[in-house]
Amino acid sequence: MSEIKADHFLDMRKVSCPLNYVRTKLKIEEIAVGETLELLLGDGEPVVNVPRSVKEDGHKILSLKQVKDYYSVIIRKC
Repeated sequence: MSEIKADHFLDMRKVSCPLNYVRTKLKIEEIAVGETLELLLGDGEPVVNVPRSVKEDGHKILSLKQVKDYYSVIIRKC
């Protein structure tokens, strides 16, 4: 399986809920439909809540994987 290369990047590892979702939503609004965003999140609530909220907004989670002590989430804007 090939690695997904994101068009945009946002590091939210040190940002707490709900601010990490708000900043993610603002970043998604800046990108074009069909483009991808790689989002880095810390463990716990962020990795559960942010992807769920992004999906509820109608976008697609292409990948969610643990990388050392954080998570990488690839989102496609729909």
